[in-house]
Amino acid sequence: MDDPELPRTCAWCGRQETDLVRSLTWTTALENGRPRTFCDACSREHLRAMEGKLDSEHW
Repeated sequence: MDDPELPRTCAWCGRQETDLVRSLTWTTALENGRPRTFCDACSREHLRAMEGKLDSEHW
């Protein structure tokens, strides 16, 4: 099954993923109305920055 959203590209490091199963560990966000995708490594490394953007009701 082809996924029209593949390959996914990390908004921080530029890494690309073409495997749908591997891309399930990636995170997505909506920033200023634009969808952004982050690889698993960048998601772990920048978790605090991501949480810092959330309203306190979300954590």
